[in-house]
Amino acid sequence: MHVEFDRDTCIGMFQCVEEWEAFEENRDEGKADFAGSEETDPDLFVREVPEDAELDAEFAARTCPVDAIRLYDDDGEQIV
Repeated sequence: MHVEFDRDTCIGMFQCVEEWEAFEENRDEGKADFAGSEETDPDLFVREVPEDAELDAEFAARTCPVDAIRLYDDDGEQIV
């Protein structure tokens, strides 16, 4: 399972921060930061989800008001 975070789409509501500790507030830029992720394209960050964080990752993706967080299963199918 992996997560893609489109930081350009992020509007800084920081609801993801409440759901998963991998997301951190960056008040200076008004966007969330995604710890442990790799920037694969400009402002697109990707990270594998540890098994013990799968539920947190799902909640983070579901609470994002602008769908900047997308969750994919191991087959590449989008879950959220």
